[in-house]
Amino acid sequence: MKAIQQRPLSGYRVVDFGQYIAGPAVAMMLADQGAEVVHIDPPQGPRWDNPADAILNRGKQRISLDLHGEQDRKLALELIRNADVLIENFRPGVMARLGLGPEQVKVINPSLVYLSLPGFAEKDAEHAALPAWEGIIAAAVGQFTDMGLSRVLMGISPSFSPLPLASAYASVLGATAVTLALFDRVKTGQGERIEVPIAAALMEGLAYNSMHIEGLPERYKSLREREIERRRTNDLPLNLHYADLQEFLDPFYRTYVCQDGRPFYAVCCSHSRHPIGCLKVLGLWDEVRAAGIPTHSPYLDVADWPDGADCTLLSYPLSREWAELVSSKMKAAFQTKPAYEWQRLFGEAGVPGCAHQLTSEWLASEHALQSASVLEVEDPRFGTMRQLGNICWLQGDEAVTEKQPAQSPTTDRAGVLKLLASWRERAVPQPAAGEAPAARGWLDGIKILDLTNVIAGPTIACTLARFGAEIISIDPAKPALDPWNTSVFGMQANQGKQSVLLDLQSQQGQAVLDKLLMHVDVITINGSDTQLARLGLSVERLQRINPELILCQFDAYGGPKRGPRSDQPGYDDLVQATTGIMARFGGGMQTPEEHAHFGTIDVLGGYCAAQAIGVALVKRAHGHGGSLARSSLVAAGQLIQVPFMYDYAGRGPFDEPSGREVKGANAFYRCYQTLDGWLFLALNRQTQQAALGRVLDLSGLESADNSAAEQRLERLFASQTMNHWQALLAPLDIGCQPLGRMSQLREASLMNEASGIDLHGAKTVAFIEYPEHPCGHSVALIAPNSIRLQRARVKLPSVMPKYGSHTRAVLQQLGCAAADIEQMIEQGVAAEQWAERYLPT
Repeated sequence: MKAIQQRPLSGYRVVDFGQYIAGPAVAMMLADQGAEVVHIDPPQGPRWDNPADAILNRGKQRISLDLHGEQDRKLALELIRNADVLIENFRPGVMARLGLGPEQVKVINPSLVYLSLPGFAEKDAEHAALPAWEGIIAAAVGQFTDMGLSRVLMGISPSFSPLPLASAYASVLGATAVTLALFDRVKTGQGERIEVPIAAALMEGLAYNSMHIEGLPERYKSLREREIERRRTNDLPLNLHYADLQEFLDPFYRTYVCQDGRPFYAVCCSHSRHPIGCLKVLGLWDEVRAAGIPTHSPYLDVADWPDGADCTLLSYPLSREWAELVSSKMKAAFQTKPAYEWQRLFGEAGVPGCAHQLTSEWLASEHALQSASVLEVEDPRFGTMRQLGNICWLQGDEAVTEKQPAQSPTTDRAGVLKLLASWRERAVPQPAAGEAPAARGWLDGIKILDLTNVIAGPTIACTLARFGAEIISIDPAKPALDPWNTSVFGMQANQGKQSVLLDLQSQQGQAVLDKLLMHVDVITINGSDTQLARLGLSVERLQRINPELILCQFDAYGGPKRGPRSDQPGYDDLVQATTGIMARFGGGMQTPEEHAHFGTIDVLGGYCAAQAIGVALVKRAHGHGGSLARSSLVAAGQLIQVPFMYDYAGRGPFDEPSGREVKGANAFYRCYQTLDGWLFLALNRQTQQAALGRVLDLSGLESADNSAAEQRLERLFASQTMNHWQALLAPLDIGCQPLGRMSQLREASLMNEASGIDLHGAKTVAFIEYPEHPCGHSVALIAPNSIRLQRARVKLPSVMPKYGSHTRAVLQQLGCAAADIEQMIEQGVAAEQWAERYLPT
């Protein structure tokens, strides 16, 4: 593809009032696509003193303003008057009190896209006024108490994580919303007020930790889930040691120690080829097959399994007996070679697996640097600084690897005034005169062809369905993945879609694809360059058939450039392992541990790719045609580590909180046990620590070292109830939040058709109950309410249909004769179902 001469968001002007991560990250993502950004700091400088500030504010002009002073506020208003986008992440009402609220600035700039990222929704009377620290948000929605099955089995609760999941999810959803609003504005000239409550974004990101399927058949429960149920039923303690826990993991979904002592993570379950491929690479397939391991279709009901079979190799999980046999052989095999040799062999065989690494090792790795996933930026403060790269990019935009360093966080009034003068030279588009058009979705009329699978890929189009996009999802006529990945996960990720089953590698399938390509705007696919080539999805073919078509390619290890691992398959867990998340969460390379069970990176990756589509749509709306829009799991995995995803000469140690026993970052930002439960304490140590010491009657707290302060606070908090501490600390605006549970939050905020569904209701987080879900079970899913709009319409996507429900209808719409469709079904080129039941039992 030719180099893009103009950056995708060139000409767009952004005023960034954000502090900490969420707001500045949105503006960074826009700057990374070519937008001009002015970042405004308070007079005392940025509120977050961290080297990551250099990443979040790269490519921006920067100025310190006192928004309480008339002169500085006038300058801020003049910037807003000439801007396309405003970003802020204060508590609700703060900007209005400064005279910069959405209704106030709409008077001077009606076409402005105004993005607010509060911790909790503006309408949420219970939570809106809380000091929305990352930890406070996580505590309120249950993140620290629902960190996965392993932590439950080990009896570890709460589980603190230093990853800023909430801010990461919210920032990408915010950036996606902004780009889609700009796309819509090209047609309408209308501005938009967007609210993305960070807590709501966090819960959408953790959708797979909170979803509930009533009466889920036993076959879908992992060994860990069954052991948890056994212990609870028999009133046994949940106290497994780390080493013992490993034997409750599926052999194709766990860590093995290699010859050199480095751990290796295999994620090869649930697939028709990967478990067999894994055993072949290890030299074990003939032996395991001879032992009689079952390999029947996972889409058969258990009642129809072969006699004596208690599982199948092609589905997660294996039974306890087969898991013990296979894992014992795999342990011995992995001991015969070093971890990176196994990584090479697995990659060459197209089998998902990788060596565990620390974040510092990832930043220095050959692939991270060659693929431009990690960039080297000449920063004025830190020198040559390795930083995470773009979260998404358009192929051919070579500037994505040429980052401008962050400016010094000092007042640069002259530079900003010069920039403002250039902004005044181009008038901001104005809405058309007359009555405003009826509410519509940003993507009404946009057609998406979804060729993805599992979680991250399907999340892309599902995220866009709420804005009116029409989606046709095509899966293979014969499934490659088991029902756990397709049907169970799909209930969340495949909402709002029509489902077609078709062999796209067949001659007839390619003919159908050609017809579809003429009528769709976007194709989404999760696969490497090699996998795209097998489907014939070259940019040249797409441009020939439909020059306006946007191809969104999402993969595991992709970057703006090719690297040695670009074509290797991978999943969320593998990127956690290779970028250092697992080693940090588990406490080191000897005890790596998956983070937050499902979807830590997967869902975020889907959001990153949705942002890529938004950027491509803006570019297309300005007459520049279709694009190859890309993102990857690696891009998402780096973003959630932004507070420590950097390196430079003289950098301090990578000593962020890690391990199973850690309860916070320091004595003043951590979980504490009270008489009746746990709470999370969060405060600004510079401005609030002395006040905390006074109200708690703890003299010398400011001068105590961290360990001593922690011990004193532990003893004190344990002496009273949570209500006592909240009543004492709330008047000081010190964060003091009881730790909730996702299950409790779900039960307290269920909506259904009978009670009415309001996606912009008074609750920050809401769930939707489907008592008659087509899967045959009552299902509760997180509501898609994290992006709230004032003008455009957000709709509730339809439930996921049974796979193949629309095969015949879609083929007919494309002009296929009834006899030809029947023949395709008879030949196995097309199908109307994978199994008799939506969810095989």
